[in-house]
Amino acid sequence: MDLRLPAFIPFTVASIVHLAVLFAGLEMSSITKLTLMPALLIGFLVALPRRRGNILVFGTIGILLSWSGDALLESPGDIGFLLGLGSFFLAHVAYLVLFLGPLRQRRIPWQAVFYALWFVVLLILLVPHVGALVVPVAAYGLVLAAAASAALGANRLALVGALVFLVSDTILAFRLFYPDFDFWQMNFVIMLLYIIGQGLIALGAVSRASTLRAQLQP
Repeated sequence: MDLRLPAFIPFTVASIVHLAVLFAGLEMSSITKLTLMPALLIGFLVALPRRRGNILVFGTIGILLSWSGDALLESPGDIGFLLGLGSFFLAHVAYLVLFLGPLRQRRIPWQAVFYALWFVVLLILLVPHVGALVVPVAAYGLVLAAAASAALGANRLALVGALVFLVSDTILAFRLFYPDFDFWQMNFVIMLLYIIGQGLIALGAVSRASTLRAQLQP
């Protein structure tokens, strides 16, 4: 199946540049970060076949809201953080609809229970440290787990992408809230997983759209 991978070359280049800047500890990382989702959106739109439908709509919404979240989280203070969290919350809602709708290929398997366990453990570990943010953090964790669970019914690219995205956000949550949580090049690892997760979700959507188009052809 032709995934039209060359369409994602700008995203690949933007990702390499951003990760190199992060690894080197340069201050321009906040700028290079904002090139990621626009580059991914370009690749997504170009790679999609002509019959697009809801895959186009919800995939685009998810990527744009992720870009908005990236931008807002760079803003100082609690307001920027809450707006960024809200933007990513809505991005995961869009992905949840995408996984449950046009990307769904089979029933969600019983393994989805592991995401429920992840959510419970996350709350147990983080609630004592998040203070007044317990409700938005819990709501975000819930929709993140729901989207990853729904992706179990999609193709393998989307499934793995949603899982990697969840791992990235889990590390980020511990960096933000859990006392003394740190390891070498943590921001680099978070962004590497974020980039891989978003890219695989987009590729999964393109793959599904191509399959649906092929099924409609005589």
